[in-house]
Amino acid sequence: MAIKRMDNVGIVVEDLDAAIAFFRELGMELEGKGEVQGGFADRCTGLDGTHCEIAMLRTPDGNSRLELAKYLSPALIDAPRDRPHNVLGTHRVMFAVDDIEDTVARLRPLGGEVVGSIARFEDSYLLCYLRGPDGVIVGLAEELGGNS
Repeated sequence: MAIKRMDNVGIVVEDLDAAIAFFRELGMELEGKGEVQGGFADRCTGLDGTHCEIAMLRTPDGNSRLELAKYLSPALIDAPRDRPHNVLGTHRVMFAVDDIEDTVARLRPLGGEVVGSIARFEDSYLLCYLRGPDGVIVGLAEELGGNS
């Protein structure tokens, strides 16, 4: 049996409103906000007393979604937010953009900070990693040559 699709990528944040603003500026659309709690949430997460505020955002093409979660309980476990890219575990989300330099400029006022620099991969892409809300690394890719 094969999977049907990838439904969403989940990211835990401390400031839900700031994270929503960041990803909306990137071009994502807010589908909705709500709260999750109760027995099903405890069973799913393996935590006791799970209570989260969540926001679901989708890409403009409607094919990808991002779930932002702010834990009200149990308490957040803080970790270094300036971890380098080679730390074990998933911690990057990549987006295709029309204009990488404009995107970076729009995200800087919302806390976006380029991790290294914008780099060119052959004649195919401009790429960079940007640290966003709560240290989340967001990859940006601009396809070159008009083949978006």
